[in-house]
Amino acid sequence: MTLYEAVADLPLVVDDYRLRRHERDTSSGFTRVTTVFELHGDGHVGRGEDVTYDADDHDALQAAHDYDFDGEYTFDEFSTMLDDVELFPEPPGQQAARHYRRWGVESAALDLALRQAGTNLGDALGRSYDPVRFVVSTRLGEPPTFDRIAAIQAVNPTAEFKLDPVSEWSDELIADLADTGAVRLLDLKGQYEGTEVDQPADPDLYRHVLEGFPDAVVEDPALTDETRPLFDGQEDRVSWDYPITGIESVDALPFEPDWLNIKPSRFGTAESLLDTLDYCEDHDISLYGGGQFELAVGRGHIQALASLFYPDAPNDVAPAGYNDPDLDDDLPASPLAPPTNPVGIL
Repeated sequence: MTLYEAVADLPLVVDDYRLRRHERDTSSGFTRVTTVFELHGDGHVGRGEDVTYDADDHDALQAAHDYDFDGEYTFDEFSTMLDDVELFPEPPGQQAARHYRRWGVESAALDLALRQAGTNLGDALGRSYDPVRFVVSTRLGEPPTFDRIAAIQAVNPTAEFKLDPVSEWSDELIADLADTGAVRLLDLKGQYEGTEVDQPADPDLYRHVLEGFPDAVVEDPALTDETRPLFDGQEDRVSWDYPITGIESVDALPFEPDWLNIKPSRFGTAESLLDTLDYCEDHDISLYGGGQFELAVGRGHIQALASLFYPDAPNDVAPAGYNDPDLDDDLPASPLAPPTNPVGIL
């Protein structure tokens, strides 16, 4: 039985829905807005988070949403029904947002179906919730400095990091970061186009990153005639995030991957996500979880999936407090304890 088949036939009753808007400033210098979909049915509530990045898309949703989710389904029937539902009152600012919102609704439905069945995702899939190792993902400001790393280490001296290198990184900064011995992931963001975090292919930056952090996994390089030779013999250090939306996207990568970053919202549907997890297990591809600045239940969901499938990996699923401009003194250290009495997805 595949992972998806294990949940596809779960009965699901939906008789109402509600939306909850969330907003929070982040250490990356922008205000994050998300929307939680609440699906109600049979005395239970299932929740999922839409991590669409454009605040205008959330505002349009709040102003004009009018969905008819009511009915009795299997979970698979509900997912199929969504194929014909326009989830955006206005066209989204980014095409990827269609997957993000679809995942918000589908994860709410899966959470509700599991709750109505009196079970949790781990039991449904025959897997255990284990302690989750996490890394802290952060940008280093403009101009980039070591200050944010020092602030995090002051709160959590054992923190490990996922960082976003940019061309402005100096040799001194790279040396200071390497001296921490705590950098596990480096996201080159070479696959992004038309976003505020685009980082064009920079052979000098790539060379410095590969040499300065010889044990770190390097994510999403832009492979050009100049940069591709830098990775010869180091393909096993390369991971992919932005392009990964399902099995076809894995097969389309420039070489067989050793690492993938799994962000559920990029997949849109539970079927695509779970089928890809099956595929990666069959092909011995190492996985770690990634986040999208979730503000509510979505953060718990990505932590739950990490707990079930890749608990020992350098998961970019740190508690949301690590994204705050000002850090609390009592932020939890890695690993995160698994849920004690899980129900629904977590």
